[in-house]
Amino acid sequence: MPREVVINVEKLETRVAVLEEGQLEDFHIERSETERLVGSIFKGKIQNLEDGLQAAFVDIGLKKNAFIHYWDMIPEDAARLERADGGGRGRGGGRRKKYKPGEMQKIHPVGSEIVVQVTKDAIGTKGPRVTANLSVPGRYLVMMPGSSLKGISRKIDDSKERARLKKILARLPLPEDVGVIVRTAGLGTRKTSFVRDVRTLLEIWTEIEKGIREHPAPCRLYQEPNLAERTVRDLLTEDIDRIYIDDRHEYEQLRQLVARFSRRAKGKVQLYEGSAPVFDYFEVEKQIENVFKKRVWLKSGGYLIFDETEALVAIDVNTGRHKGSKTQAESILEVNKEAAQEVSRQVRLRNIGGLLVVDFIDMKSKKDQQAVYRMLKEGLKKDKARTNVLPISQLGLLEMTRQRVEESVRDTTRTDCAYCEGRGKVKSPLSMSVEIQRRISAILRDKRVSHNLKVKVNPSILDRFRKEDEEDLLDLEHRFNGHLTFVSDPHLHMEDFMITREDDGEVLFRAHEG
Repeated sequence: MPREVVINVEKLETRVAVLEEGQLEDFHIERSETERLVGSIFKGKIQNLEDGLQAAFVDIGLKKNAFIHYWDMIPEDAARLERADGGGRGRGGGRRKKYKPGEMQKIHPVGSEIVVQVTKDAIGTKGPRVTANLSVPGRYLVMMPGSSLKGISRKIDDSKERARLKKILARLPLPEDVGVIVRTAGLGTRKTSFVRDVRTLLEIWTEIEKGIREHPAPCRLYQEPNLAERTVRDLLTEDIDRIYIDDRHEYEQLRQLVARFSRRAKGKVQLYEGSAPVFDYFEVEKQIENVFKKRVWLKSGGYLIFDETEALVAIDVNTGRHKGSKTQAESILEVNKEAAQEVSRQVRLRNIGGLLVVDFIDMKSKKDQQAVYRMLKEGLKKDKARTNVLPISQLGLLEMTRQRVEESVRDTTRTDCAYCEGRGKVKSPLSMSVEIQRRISAILRDKRVSHNLKVKVNPSILDRFRKEDEEDLLDLEHRFNGHLTFVSDPHLHMEDFMITREDDGEVLFRAHEG
C-alpha cells in the first residue's frame, strides 16, 4: 500500500499529512508562535508537595507550575520502557507505590532542584505534566540517562531479530549510567547505524549534563526538534515511499538529517516545486476540512456525529442514506463496522484525548457486537497514543479512553464563536421575534417614553417580521398607540438588535448590553 508524507512549511505553521493510497491517515500541525513542550527537559524547583494528591508542583519557568506524581519522581526502568513503546506516563496500569506523609519531603524537599521531562502539554487550565524518567529519542534508539537498561521494543516480536539486536546492544559503546531501548525503526538495521545513533544521543546528553551543572533552576535543558525533523526521524521507515516538502531550506536540512543514518533513504525526501499549494496538489486540504466537521459521512451512506465537550467526546453512529439489500441486522452490522474503522481514523486525525463514548446503532447479536468491537481495536493499532477500549455495553455504548498528550486539532486551530460562545447554536428567527416583541412591549408600556420607536435587526429577522409577524406588530402599535419602524442591518448578528427613540436617536435597548 503506497504511503506518502506531505509536509507544508509556512512562516506561521507547519503541517504534516500521512497518506495511504491518497487517503489521509495521520495529521499534525505545529505553529511557530506556540511553544512545544512535550519531550522538553527542564531543571526545575519543587514548589510544594501534596501528600493527599500523591503529587508535587514544580516551577520549570512557565506561567503554570508543572504537575508530577510521586511515583514519577523516582526514575524507574519499567516506566521508561513503557513510554518508549508508545505507552503512557508513569507505570501505566501497574501498581503504584503509595508514599507516606512526609516520606517524599525527605527525598525531594520543597525548594530542592529536580530534572524533569514534559510528558503532557498544558491543556486548558492545567499545567504541563512531567516525569523524572528521562528519555531522548534518536532514529533507532531511545536513550535513558540514569538507567542501565538495554531493551528492545515489544513491538519487535521476531525472536531471531531480537536475539541479533541483543548482541548489538551488548557491544554498543555506552556509559554505565545510560540505558537504551531499540525502537521499531531499528528492525533489520546494521550495527554501524546504531553506533552513529548512540554517538549523536550521547552528544545531546553531554549538553544536558553541562546545563544541569551550570544553569540555575528553572531552565530548559533540551528541546525536541521541529515538526518536520521529528516526522523524518520517526516516520521514515521502509514502508514510506516518499516524503514531499514544499520549502527548499527545510528540504536541505532534512536531507542532511537523513544522510546521517541512511544514504539510501536520502532519495525518499523530495522537494515539491509545483505551482499549486502542496496540500491542494495531493488533495489533502479537502480531507482536512472533514477533520473540523461535526458530521462525517461514510461510504455506505451512514454518518458519524462528533460532539466534543470538556469532560468527554460523544460520537453518534447513524444509518443516514444507507440502503442495504440485505436483512436489517446485516445492514446495521455493515454500517457499524465501517463506523468503527472511521472512528479509529478520526480520533487519530483530530487528536482527541480523554474519555470517548461511541453510540453504535443497536445490535441484538453478541456476535455482531464483538465483530464491531474487534474492528475498532484493529483500527486503533495504527494509533501511537495509548488507548483503552471496553466492550459494547448493554445500552449499546462503547467507552474508550485515549491518551491526551497535547490539545486536539480543533482546540489548536479553532476558537469559540464570539456570538454563540461555544454552544454551536443560535436563537431561531421565531425565538428572536418573540424576544424583540417582548422588549418593544415593555418599552411601550412606559408612558414616559415616546412611542415612536426604530428597531434595527438582522435581515433574516426582518424577513420573519414581514412574512409571518406583521399582524402581531400592527397589534402592538394599536394597543399602545405607538409607531414602529424596522431597519435591517446585515452587520448585526442574528441575536443582536437595537431599539432607539425615533425623535432623537437615543438608545433605549441594545441586545447583549441590556
